[in-house]
Amino acid sequence: MTTAVRRGPGPLRDRVFRHYWSAHVVSLVGDQVTLIAIPLLAVLTLGAGPAEMGYLTAAVLLPNLFLSLLAGAWVDRRADKRRVMIVADLGRAALLTVVPVLAYAGVLNLWHLCALSFAIGTLTVFYEVADGSLFASVVRRPDYIAANSLTNGARALSYVAGPGLGGVLVQVLTAPFALVADVLSYLGSALLLARIAPPETAVTAGDDGGLRIGSGLAFIARSAILRQLLLGVTAMNLFNYVFHALLILYVTTTLGISPGLLGALVGIGSVGGLAGAALTGRLIRRFGIGPVAVLGYVAFPLPLVLVPLAGGPRPMVIGMLLAAEFLSAIGVMILDIAVGSLQTAATPASRLSLVKGAQRTVNYGVRPIGALLGGVLGELIGVHAALWIGAVGAVAGVFFVLFSPVPRMRDLPDP
Repeated sequence: MTTAVRRGPGPLRDRVFRHYWSAHVVSLVGDQVTLIAIPLLAVLTLGAGPAEMGYLTAAVLLPNLFLSLLAGAWVDRRADKRRVMIVADLGRAALLTVVPVLAYAGVLNLWHLCALSFAIGTLTVFYEVADGSLFASVVRRPDYIAANSLTNGARALSYVAGPGLGGVLVQVLTAPFALVADVLSYLGSALLLARIAPPETAVTAGDDGGLRIGSGLAFIARSAILRQLLLGVTAMNLFNYVFHALLILYVTTTLGISPGLLGALVGIGSVGGLAGAALTGRLIRRFGIGPVAVLGYVAFPLPLVLVPLAGGPRPMVIGMLLAAEFLSAIGVMILDIAVGSLQTAATPASRLSLVKGAQRTVNYGVRPIGALLGGVLGELIGVHAALWIGAVGAVAGVFFVLFSPVPRMRDLPDP
């Protein structure tokens, strides 16, 4: 059995989903400010090189490797996933406040940034695994693709507004104090989540045996759909983080792009994410969700080859960076909406946090490995060559999905 994509009134007509979605919007915009402010702080203020950038990128991602399985099992036993997310928002706001305080005191160093990034990443793990279950509590199953389009559209909107805002704030306020924007966004997200009370359930004591820490990985391994989707995304993200650990270092030091211009380029290029979020539902209705998911595995990483290709007159360099961001932003929306909908639909509601924790352990756990590998490659063979390896290698993830049931699927699967 499958669940067809439904047309009809959008999820935004529901008050609970509106608040849930709005929390994503404000939090994600702040996240994008931090995503550009902390690396710029490391490069421009603390003098970080390729290896240090690898350490910093890995620090925020390492909790996914060590804690995701545990967090998923713990969250699925709780009937208050929303409260877990609120506490995580408040904790991340408090931790980010430490950065400008240390900077003002004149004692901030790279290891402070790494430690704070690790702590923030830990809270993000709990937030994200709880969010998988809360999504299923807020959204009806036939609306999964429409709701995923909206939540990923919010992310695309944050890509447009956040980097530009972050670049401006870094230039006007300096990088440490630009992080105040993300502090406010976490507080806003917590407030919006506190205003909803969707029905939530915990796994009962009789079902608790299914919540052993390794059972999420076992469930994924038994599902040809979940297994191959995860392997493809994991391979892609390993190389993608080789690339992104060095990206800001490369464009600022080698290509000579200023923080303000970098933020503007990322923001303008990310309009492609809005286009991708609007386009994906139509593509799925026309071609089926499986072929569109396969398209996403190529459309996201392939345009990034334009970054190491960038050269020549300054307008050409800027144009190639803009094209890379725009086209990749379209691709990541196609990928995340299609794959996210498939993964949610193929998982029983009572196991969503557990399975999402297992997925994060593998998918996100490989990201710090990629970041560290990027730092090592940047030191050994040069940043430019390492960017080529990251951009080309990421496309290889599609081969895991090509030889699976996914390309033949037109509708959402039943769990």
